[in-house]
Amino acid sequence: MAKRYEIRFSGAGGQGLITAGIILAEAASIIEGKHAVQSQSYGPEARGGASKSEVIIADGPIDYPKATIVDACLAMTQEAADKYANGIKPGGLLLLDSDFVKNEPKGDFKVIKMPIMRTAKEDLGREIVANVVALGAMIALTDVVSRESGEQAVLRKVPEAFKDLNKKAYSLGFEKVKELLK
Repeated sequence: MAKRYEIRFSGAGGQGLITAGIILAEAASIIEGKHAVQSQSYGPEARGGASKSEVIIADGPIDYPKATIVDACLAMTQEAADKYANGIKPGGLLLLDSDFVKNEPKGDFKVIKMPIMRTAKEDLGREIVANVVALGAMIALTDVVSRESGEQAVLRKVPEAFKDLNKKAYSLGFEKVKELLK
């Protein structure tokens, strides 16, 4: 059976986490030549309600496209943490936005806290790129794709006018998590 790595991005609808999942899947499949699948779900309210994007990356064919034993999970809101920070495997990772998730889910996994939205707003002046900050952080945490592949996938997805901002957002998320892990 192929080695499989499962990542879940969760937060509020409109935060760009489905886009983050798509970018990660493209970094793995198109840029690195791995097998990858991305799926998503969100509540009927779409904007504001809890949403999730799951990415499965494997070194061989993927027989089931949904996450079953999550290796790493991101929760940007309390609702997302309550709803989606489940099924994380023992020894797995949970990245929380420390400003929005106050009741930390309990389990046999490592919790990393980072003020993702505040970092995007204060360091870059734009909350809209919090999803790219989060993506950089998740790639730094998991090493599921290289830093360069993640950045390349981000830059392929954004309009020319926003490439510099998104490149900074990605690097900021990546670097902040590496600092937290030291």
